[in-house]
Amino acid sequence: MSSSLVESPRTFGDMMRMPVRFYKTIGEDIYAHRSTNELTSLLLKIYLYAGFINFNLLVCGELVFFYKSIQDFETVRLAIAVAPCIGFSLVADFKQLTMAVYKKTLIQLLDELEEIHPKTLLAQRAYKMADFERTMKRVISIFTFLCLAYTTTFTLYPAVKATVKYNFLGYETFDRNFGFLIWFPYDATSRNWVYWITYWDIAHGAYLAGIAFLCADLLLVVVITQLCMHFSYISTRLEAHPCDPDQDEENLTFLCSMIKYHDKCLTLCEHVNNMYSFSLLLNFLMASMQICFIAFQVTESTIEVILIYCIFLMTSMVQVFLVCYYGDALIAASVRVGDAAYNQNWFQCSKRYCIMLKLMIMRSQKPAMIRPPTFPPISLVTYMKVISMSYQFFALLKTTYYRD
Repeated sequence: MSSSLVESPRTFGDMMRMPVRFYKTIGEDIYAHRSTNELTSLLLKIYLYAGFINFNLLVCGELVFFYKSIQDFETVRLAIAVAPCIGFSLVADFKQLTMAVYKKTLIQLLDELEEIHPKTLLAQRAYKMADFERTMKRVISIFTFLCLAYTTTFTLYPAVKATVKYNFLGYETFDRNFGFLIWFPYDATSRNWVYWITYWDIAHGAYLAGIAFLCADLLLVVVITQLCMHFSYISTRLEAHPCDPDQDEENLTFLCSMIKYHDKCLTLCEHVNNMYSFSLLLNFLMASMQICFIAFQVTESTIEVILIYCIFLMTSMVQVFLVCYYGDALIAASVRVGDAAYNQNWFQCSKRYCIMLKLMIMRSQKPAMIRPPTFPPISLVTYMKVISMSYQFFALLKTTYYRD
């Protein structure tokens, strides 16, 4: 048989490929501590810092534009249009800040996940890794497409529209517009070279925001997929254990190894909670307002604006659903460990074994979860709460806008 047809085991790096590669395009190297090329690491860091300085200057321009727009009722609609972009930018900023603050925790988490990752093909089949990876790849592909479609559409649409009108429809002037509403301390459309430098500067800022926003969630998806895979394996092993009453020492050895394994997974879940709890709180609050403002734009704008904002709306809703779905999956996978332990033939085993099993069941009744402050644990119930908040904001905005 040809060696090219032989199936090879998947490494932890294979599962991490998407977030790692996308992060590197903005200068963020998750595995910088393993790099042997100091110059490359330094250049990536300079590129990252320069990109975020530029990006935050653009965010300041959006905030100034928003402030100026709400001063007059005639321009309030512009403030509503720029508000969801500001929300997206702030969440992207905070996610990147979280990654920087918890860099050591992230490195430790990824190293420990890599350590317990099944290495052989036989082990990966026992873990049903292919099934978990297949689902993860589909989710990542859909969300990546939507997130990049949003930033690309907002960025490129004005230039593409102006080019078509000028070159193909016979318009005499080239419309120098931008995809984002930003205040500049200079006239950004006065000269052609000024316009294009500013345009591509905004394009880079939009790409950086999209990647920072996207990759934090891709990282979360990969990590939770791994943890769910490990919890599922523990459950399968517990249910399949024969619990032979004549082999008490072997039973105790097996259960001790499962308890240590379970405790390791729960510790890793706490690392994930520590890293993501505050950023997801801000994410959900901003998402509620983003969905509200985008929905208002969709109901009050022209067809072309509606199409652009519909992509933004889908991205925001899918992102919240994605996080909540994986939060729910983590809870379900960790709870199933207790159910699997109870489903053993434990009544045949020694008293010591039963006591240890009971403690494991009691611990699994407090499931692994991500707990944003003041918010319920992240699950599909949280998604319903975010959508409900968005509708309440939307109804209030519509009432206030038309009353004034």
